[in-house]
Amino acid sequence: MKNIKRKVELVVISDVHLGTYGSKAKDLLAYLKTIQPKTLILNGDIIDIWQFNKRYFPKSHMNVVKQITTLLSKGTQIYYVTGNHDEMLRKFKGFKLGNFKIVNKLSLHLDGKKAWIFHGDVFDVTMKHSKWLAKLGGKGYDLLIVINTFFNWISSLFGYGKLSLSKKIKNSVKSAVKFINNFEKIASDIAIDNNYDYVICGHIHQPEIKEITNSKGRTTYLNSGDWIENLTALEYNNKEWSLYEFNKDEFAKKLSKKRKKKEKKVKENEQLFNELLKEFNINKF
Repeated sequence: MKNIKRKVELVVISDVHLGTYGSKAKDLLAYLKTIQPKTLILNGDIIDIWQFNKRYFPKSHMNVVKQITTLLSKGTQIYYVTGNHDEMLRKFKGFKLGNFKIVNKLSLHLDGKKAWIFHGDVFDVTMKHSKWLAKLGGKGYDLLIVINTFFNWISSLFGYGKLSLSKKIKNSVKSAVKFINNFEKIASDIAIDNNYDYVICGHIHQPEIKEITNSKGRTTYLNSGDWIENLTALEYNNKEWSLYEFNKDEFAKKLSKKRKKKEKKVKENEQLFNELLKEFNINKF
């Protein structure tokens, strides 16, 4: 399959949570391999340092990191905007190496308009006042994703489609819906007060592009979603924003499936080789 890369002026991804079981790293890798962005903004929670476990950081997760460095080596400007799950990087704010820079927030001018970009956890009272509770919630969310993955595997065996349990819970619980609405309103109100045309966030795993208006003016609120459930990103091209959805990208999906089959074959060959060594009583060095 010939890999034709799309040229994109600006791409925003967030909430990848590498190092957790729910991260769809293989699908993200397929997406990154299909684009050639001038600027890539990693808008927080790319590596989940909160739940990082050195026993679980598979090759597919490392491949995402390698692909990002490949884009960097090919001239892509990369901004790493820190989030709450990778807040350890906030002490390195201002670090710059070539085209790579770590920031807590970012302001860009796009075709005569101002964009304000940050992760969004600054608006989360739970994060600010009860971090242990937030971490507990994060582990609960990760467990829910593992259960969801198992549930969807069973569902696929019987020919049924996939279901996102956490999305269903979020969309049905009034307090969660209220939190999302408040988050969007607060971010937009501050953006309007500071004359920003765009306000771009992550954090709440809720992809969105919409105009928000108050008595002082209007702004465009954008959220890049996540790479656990929604598998989304924001793309800016020709003075317009669009919401990229992996599940609607047939080319990237085929590329992802091809890589998964290749990795499965490699694993099977390794298993056969190890069984052969065991049979001949040969130690693997």
